[in-house]
Amino acid sequence: MSFVQFKKIGITGASGFVASNLIQEFEHKYKIRKYHRSSNILIDEEVVIHLAAISDDVKNARNPEEYFNVNTEYTKKVFRSFLNSNASIFIMLSSVKAIADSIDGFLSEETRPNPMSYYGKSKLLAERFIFSNKIPEKKKIFVLRPCMIHGPRNLGNIKHLYNVIAMGYPWPLGKYTNVRSYCSIDNLLFVIDELISREDIPSGVYNVADNQPVSTNELVTLMAMLANVKPRIWNIPKSIINTVAIAGDYFNLPLNSDRLKKLSESYLVSNEKLVSVLKKPLPLSSHEGLIKTFNSFK
Repeated sequence: MSFVQFKKIGITGASGFVASNLIQEFEHKYKIRKYHRSSNILIDEEVVIHLAAISDDVKNARNPEEYFNVNTEYTKKVFRSFLNSNASIFIMLSSVKAIADSIDGFLSEETRPNPMSYYGKSKLLAERFIFSNKIPEKKKIFVLRPCMIHGPRNLGNIKHLYNVIAMGYPWPLGKYTNVRSYCSIDNLLFVIDELISREDIPSGVYNVADNQPVSTNELVTLMAMLANVKPRIWNIPKSIINTVAIAGDYFNLPLNSDRLKKLSESYLVSNEKLVSVLKKPLPLSSHEGLIKTFNSFK
């Protein structure tokens, strides 16, 4: 089938997790061109999807300059090229971490930005640069802030946790009743497709999250069920866990105070603004998306 009738899309960050899923999903619907950071950006497509980024490093091993060189400065380069081209749609994948590393209540598009990590700060600077420009009337700009994205070929923390649970190891933080928002890759790609194919969605910033948050205990139970092992959730008193974490700060143990905070805190993201402009439901429920992801890990 000829691509002549299809919209042409230019994407950056083609080797990443989101891009690999996007290419597989869209390659029969759109003509896709991949841009590399080492090459000049001369846009000749109708749509630009900017996915290139240095991701959050939980080990804090990266040089801070890497984040700003890629997440901020490279974004400026790509966006300037978009403004000087005939392309009509620019979609940038930002992150909820551009707003907050931790949050009380629900994070919305109106939450005041206060990122603490270099990753979040570099993403926020990129967002601010984009909207500091005068946007031509015929161009549309979409900045998407997904929460934790999961799906097939995801090699991040959620896969590491699945591997641990699938081997029958216990989850020792059962006393912590934290709840988190997740984002299925299928729902994210659905949103991107809607932004490309429709003309009635206004430019702006949109959080992207599945409809229902999920508790970590729920997550562990679902992982165990799909891995055909008995869920082992230990309700160890918080006082003991906190003591172990403090010891971990001094003796370089697997559990320390910072890691405990990340494992036990809630992070809730509102997708109300996005759903209201889409005027249609996301294709997968939270549990349907997680089941698809966990089954892909087998």
